[in-house]
Amino acid sequence: MDAAPKNFGLIGVAGYIAVRHLKAIKETGNNLLASLDPFDSVGLLDGYFPGSDFFVEFERFDRHFDKLKRTGTKIDYVSICSPNYLHDSHIRFALRHQAEAICEKPIVLNPWNIDALQEIENETGHKIYTVLQLRHHQKIIELREKIISGPADKVYDIDLTYITSRGNWYFFSWKGDIQKSGGVATNIGIHFFDMLTWIFGETKQNIVHLSEPNKAAGYLELERARIRWFLSLDYNDIPAEARENGSRTFRSVKIDGEEFEFSEGFTDLHTLSYKEILSGNGFGLKDARPSVEMAYTIRNSNPIRLHGDYHPLLRNR
Repeated sequence: MDAAPKNFGLIGVAGYIAVRHLKAIKETGNNLLASLDPFDSVGLLDGYFPGSDFFVEFERFDRHFDKLKRTGTKIDYVSICSPNYLHDSHIRFALRHQAEAICEKPIVLNPWNIDALQEIENETGHKIYTVLQLRHHQKIIELREKIISGPADKVYDIDLTYITSRGNWYFFSWKGDIQKSGGVATNIGIHFFDMLTWIFGETKQNIVHLSEPNKAAGYLELERARIRWFLSLDYNDIPAEARENGSRTFRSVKIDGEEFEFSEGFTDLHTLSYKEILSGNGFGLKDARPSVEMAYTIRNSNPIRLHGDYHPLLRNR
């Protein structure tokens, strides 16, 4: 990593995930010169970069970048935490301003957007990175090493369950619009789909059993795994024991019937991601493609309902 601090811009600074990016920029010793969000409740900036400029209008943010360039100040990176459907446009903005892009998941919603961005990356010579933070989780790294070093012909049976309950607000926000968020499988599932393909290989079969605005389920066959998955925003799907303990979230990954525990160790994963990116070792378009393709297929599949090998939580439907 270069000793000289890098200059950052950030799009979507009022969003839920932005604070992890602010923390990562600060903890890697770099500067945030300007940020953008149409929502102006961004007092969190005071705890990280109180001197940075803030804009609520994209046009003025764009003009500010141009003014900085003309006065000899270069923006080296643009971090993108905006709604999913705007990622493609904001990545293009970063590269037009001769900066590298660091984009939250999903990097884009459609596979062909990756093809177009690859062309722009090649044309400009600037890189597009995405934050695949679970690949930096120590437990997940150890699991991947175990699978790779294990029997080459072993195929694992996996049940993935992720329930993160959301209130009514969710469905009135951009996240509740499948055209903007990509739906449940994309918005809350993309992390897990990336993790699974990274560990267990390419997709061989992708079947959807259930697809509703607040939940989805299906079956994936990868090179080294057979996966029954269930994703939900519905509080009623949380197991009774977890609800009694006051939990509004439930996560479980069972591999050959044994629980894979990785609930700890999430605190610094964005900072680790930034360190790798700043060292030139971040994850790019090629790394992001498998999970984008998987989520796109799920979003555009016709559910077959309760046929074949489906997730156990569907038995009561």
